[in-house]
Amino acid sequence: MRPAMPHNAPASLVVHGVMHRIKTYNAISSKGLDRFELERYEVGQDIANPDALLLRSYKLKEDEIPDSVTAIARAGAGFNNIPLARCSERGIPVFNTPGANANAVKELAVAAMLLASRDIVGGIAFAQSQDATMSAQDMNALMEREKKRFAGAELAGKTLGVVGLGAIGSLVARMGLDFEMDVVGFDPALSVEAAWRLPSDVQRMENVQSLVARSDFVSLHLPVLDSTRGLVNAEMLSHLKQGSCLLNFAREEIVLIDAVVSALNSGQLRRYVTDFPHPQLLGRQDTLLMPHIGASTAEAEENCAVMAANQLKAFLEHGNIRNSVNFPAIELDRTTDYRITIANRNEPGTLSHILTLIGDDGLNVADLLNKSVGDIAYNIVDLDELPQQALLDKIGGLEGVINLRLIEGEPA
Repeated sequence: MRPAMPHNAPASLVVHGVMHRIKTYNAISSKGLDRFELERYEVGQDIANPDALLLRSYKLKEDEIPDSVTAIARAGAGFNNIPLARCSERGIPVFNTPGANANAVKELAVAAMLLASRDIVGGIAFAQSQDATMSAQDMNALMEREKKRFAGAELAGKTLGVVGLGAIGSLVARMGLDFEMDVVGFDPALSVEAAWRLPSDVQRMENVQSLVARSDFVSLHLPVLDSTRGLVNAEMLSHLKQGSCLLNFAREEIVLIDAVVSALNSGQLRRYVTDFPHPQLLGRQDTLLMPHIGASTAEAEENCAVMAANQLKAFLEHGNIRNSVNFPAIELDRTTDYRITIANRNEPGTLSHILTLIGDDGLNVADLLNKSVGDIAYNIVDLDELPQQALLDKIGGLEGVINLRLIEGEPA
């Protein structure tokens, strides 16, 4: 739950200019940066007074967000590296790119199931450790004698439990079906869009306890929320099917490591595969640790960068909001040269006050859209004429208004 915004939050006025300034952190794919036309955007790591920030995993601090910033985009799904509460207080929409890296994570999760079902890693290490002076005949004989040490089981006929059925989870579920597995899923907040993506052969479970009780493999694909933090704990793991395998390619905070270690030590959990290594798991033969490489493909980085860039462009040029984690989704086609956008506290009466001021100034509202989420409300207002500064100052000075932007230019 976001903290309530202060009642004395100052409104700021940002006037749309010819050039937009975007400061970048990390290495952003050139395919994304190419979306910003040189004649309209100035982009780089040394931009002063930026209009927007574009980053990947950089841990952004509150004092690194200048007053000039109107939007922040993360080229990735997670956003725990951005001070979200402070951004909401300042009326700054934070964008992420859900689904852009879904295929990359899905492929690694499937690879993890294969690695966990058969001792492929141990077999590779054994083969690579042999004496290079050994004859080919002797090596072949050795491999034949020792291969039984690395025997495993097939995925076909096993049960895969997918916790979280969003963009990634639905793909993992579909791949499980392709491997002839029985697939069960659980998602307490399954959207209509996600439900349409989900294959009909996936059996939905009523709770996570019943899912883990019947699954040979449990794959986690959840965001970090108050409701999911520490979801995998001792109580949940006590319901595990004996000898099952747990895969975490979601977030580190979802899993309590002490509980996982206890389940591994008792044999309740046969293997833990994760993209988030922890010191307590080092050196264990029953864990496979990866260095957070779920989205580390060229394709995923390009997809995330392009999606983030497009979202920033839509906001900076038109005030439209797509895939914001703290603002409502809202888009309005441009029909006039003059648009104002207003972020305000979600309280009754604010919009009517705004419209009264516009009407009293003799201006006509050509189009209007208003949406809210949580403590934030956001308004897009298209006007037939250019509003004067005095009117903008009056709107910006209304109780509850956080910031206001004037966007001028030809409708696109």
